[in-house]
Amino acid sequence: MFLKFRRIRRCQCMQLMTTCLVLSVVMVCWEQLDNSVVSHVKSYSYRYLVNRFIYINKSLTIPREQARSFSNFQYLLDHPDKCAGKDVLLLLFVKTSPENIERRNAIRSTWGNETYIQNTLGVTVKVVFALGVPQTKKEEPSWSKRSGIGFQEQLVHEDSLHGDLIQQDFLDSFHNLTLKLILQFHWMHSRCAHARFLMTADDDIFVHMPNLVSYLQDMSSRGVTDFWIGRVHRGAPPIRSKDSKYYVPFEMYQWLAYPDYTAGAGYVVSGDVADKVYQATLTLNASIYIDDVFMGICANAIGVTPQEHVYFSGEGKAPYHPCIYDQMMTSHGHVEDIYDLWKAATHPQVKQRTSGLMGRLYCTAVKMALLCKPYYFNTYPCKAAFF
Repeated sequence: MFLKFRRIRRCQCMQLMTTCLVLSVVMVCWEQLDNSVVSHVKSYSYRYLVNRFIYINKSLTIPREQARSFSNFQYLLDHPDKCAGKDVLLLLFVKTSPENIERRNAIRSTWGNETYIQNTLGVTVKVVFALGVPQTKKEEPSWSKRSGIGFQEQLVHEDSLHGDLIQQDFLDSFHNLTLKLILQFHWMHSRCAHARFLMTADDDIFVHMPNLVSYLQDMSSRGVTDFWIGRVHRGAPPIRSKDSKYYVPFEMYQWLAYPDYTAGAGYVVSGDVADKVYQATLTLNASIYIDDVFMGICANAIGVTPQEHVYFSGEGKAPYHPCIYDQMMTSHGHVEDIYDLWKAATHPQVKQRTSGLMGRLYCTAVKMALLCKPYYFNTYPCKAAFF
């Protein structure tokens, strides 16, 4: 009897300790959990039950003279004849920071090499880099300090070698990413309006250019319009936590949800959409500094909806495997490994190993194992295994 009573007491103590532990964890995490859950519930309710995104357009519409302040910057580096006299399938803008010369050189040597694209893939793709001016001398990279030449002079020298930097005189910072987005659409409108597609991408992204070119050639042959493709975010709520990099105050954006948009790491629009977005930027308040959200606002204003492509990644890095490379479009977060990935992803054996009935069955099984994991997110979804 005494032993039984001791067991009961011990069991009760364990239950009490477990309960206290759980309550402690909940109390610590409650504020963050509450903010996340509540904001998403509000966002989806607004999107699917109320769906008054039309009010966003009205609230952000401003006079043209005022909107011009977001685009009326002087070009410091420019190439107005970059697309002249050429049948351009794709104008590809890479968003870059002035100090990221190694990333730009890696892109020029791999997936963004225009000569390779022209000679091997038989199409014209123009790759240019969008940037502003460095904020302070403290941000000058080591190569600039060693040479004793100023940062801007180094950029001028780099541009004289490659002829692909498009720079305006706004500060290059996270909070000016929307200005960099506007730069891209305005530059295309005035310098490369005949390009069939426009892509915007980060400078740490990997683009499988053979796959992308083949896909866009197919879309072009179909005469697609209102085309906007990438990794789609639906019903995303504004982040109101001041600790977040993506904090947006109520005064800047008062609504409960953002219009649908694609991850800024990399997406593609058709030429007609690019022109419509350009027109939208002439009357919209661009003070919101999350550029992919502003793209969603512009698209909402012109009545264009983004389309999901399972092989465009979000913020995640795709698995390394030939079965992934076979259909890969973009993968995010590549800097040091970009040369090796380019070599592996474009190797002729990739198509050989993944073709035929057995190759397709094998790759389906491999992709299910790689992609269908509960904790694997922000890159290709599980359904990509069956495409």
